[in-house]
Amino acid sequence: MSESSSSGGIGILGLLGVLFVALKLIGVAPVATWSWWWVTAPFWGGFALLLVIMAFAGLVYMWASK
Repeated sequence: MSESSSSGGIGILGLLGVLFVALKLIGVAPVATWSWWWVTAPFWGGFALLLVIMAFAGLVYMWASK
């Protein structure tokens, strides 16, 4: 018999994103003045960081192969 385990759930960045959106919508002081780009950053920030790392790795690879 094999056991399989899967971890699911919202995760820390998703929870932080939901918290920021809720705080922005109800007008809590520091978050209410933030741009929507910063409020939603936990949702897209990880993907953007991955793209930057991949671009940097590609540049290093191109530079090393010369």
